[in-house]
Amino acid sequence: MRAEPGAAVAVDWPVAGVGALMSTRAGGVSSGPWATLNLGDAVGDDPAAVAENRRRFALRLGGRPVYLRQVHGTRVVELGPGDADGDPPEADAAVTDRPGVACVVQVADCLPVLLAAPQGRAVGAAHAGWRGLAAGVVERTLARVCALGCCAPGEVAVWLGPCIGPRRFEVGAEVLQAFGVDPAGDLTHPCFVASGGAAARDGRPRWLADLAALAHRRLAAAGVGQIAGAALCTHETPSAYFSFRRDRVTGRHAAAVWRLGG
Repeated sequence: MRAEPGAAVAVDWPVAGVGALMSTRAGGVSSGPWATLNLGDAVGDDPAAVAENRRRFALRLGGRPVYLRQVHGTRVVELGPGDADGDPPEADAAVTDRPGVACVVQVADCLPVLLAAPQGRAVGAAHAGWRGLAAGVVERTLARVCALGCCAPGEVAVWLGPCIGPRRFEVGAEVLQAFGVDPAGDLTHPCFVASGGAAARDGRPRWLADLAALAHRRLAAAGVGQIAGAALCTHETPSAYFSFRRDRVTGRHAAAVWRLGG
């Protein structure tokens, strides 16, 4: 993943027949805590600035972006050309087999997951916070890409984008339980380690969670072997990435994937 200061978008993941982009926070017109390329339209930013930022992002795409109204759930929608002109559907993942339609998810610490069938026959994008990931949003998106692309999970290529990293993602017992881990047991899970910071303050135990590693394990269990990305922590890279955990009031990135060709 490239995240040079001043880069409007980071381009990675060279998969045949597929285009993919993820924005950084640079290259837009927003100011204050949303500076500068905020693509989120429900975070308190000036709507005119967001519209201009989205226009700039769309110019870099090889397809028309379709944004979602994300709710940290597991609903997956199938997109067609007309969806770019309507109201954003309520969902946390999208798939398509139509060229020129860009599946888009917004993030600011949550994990963006892009998927592609062989030769770009179908693509998908999922917004994976811990709730959606534990509930199966990535597996559901994978199943829909496989169905549209007429392929098996082992043939699907997946890219995991920047998200909050394992040194910064402090969670409570409910997160471990959501992933089937007993917080009162002898914890040896590779994706959770004990954290003393919050426990020292309020007496409640906390753990540091590796969101990208949790997604990687679930994808591998579903049969995916081609997994790339997930190298950067949004929380620890303020010059390049928005982070809700770090700043609370902040912007949103977009990760997009689309089929090439006409």
